[in-house]
Amino acid sequence: MSPSPDPPFESEPQGISLDELARAFSQVMDTEPPPPDAEPSADAPEDVAFEETATDAKPQAADPATEEDPCPVNPRTILEAMLFVGNRDNQPISPGRAAELMRDVSVDEIPPLVDELNRRYAAAVAPYRVVGEDNGYRLALSEEFRPLRNRFFGRIREARLSQAAIDVLALVAYGQPITGERISHLRGKPSRHVLAHLVRRGLLRIERPEPNRRTPHYHTTDRFLRLFNLESLADLPRSEDAGPP
Repeated sequence: MSPSPDPPFESEPQGISLDELARAFSQVMDTEPPPPDAEPSADAPEDVAFEETATDAKPQAADPATEEDPCPVNPRTILEAMLFVGNRDNQPISPGRAAELMRDVSVDEIPPLVDELNRRYAAAVAPYRVVGEDNGYRLALSEEFRPLRNRFFGRIREARLSQAAIDVLALVAYGQPITGERISHLRGKPSRHVLAHLVRRGLLRIERPEPNRRTPHYHTTDRFLRLFNLESLADLPRSEDAGPP
């Protein structure tokens, strides 16, 4: 079985460095906010249409007697099939969602199944593997095979972040968890649309902590770390103007 190549509309924002991120944070913090009725300058996010077929059927593991089958239906192969198909919104499949779709499989059993799949892929020298991403999993081509994907789909269009998006990303990176209201106050202009754009891009995520779960708090994601080749937020460039993340 070979995995589907990454879709051509999935692009990584480019054209921004760690130093630019740190400078953007310092500039926002040092600049007196303009009038609060100023309009945001972020580009409108792209809309991507999907064709989808809804189904409520849950895959079920077969009887253990089928284990001699070259491709038995069991939790491992069902998980592999889920990863092959992927979520219709192109988001990683969480352990909770995977367990929910399988009978008599708990969330704690999903990581060992992922490890087993990757051991099999490594032993077979497969050109793909399961990767962890934002508290979930996806099936991805190995780095050395990604040029082959481009031969089929052409080079993936690079999406550049606007200055407004860079400013908001910097504020979240250095100040997380942070509310949208706080970000808008620091920028001196509404930031809701910019934040929504960055969440859709997978660079930011939302948490709603107690006691006021109606107020979203923004955090950076694993995709943000990969974009800047960071192991953790502790690797962000520091300056006198940037407090701890």
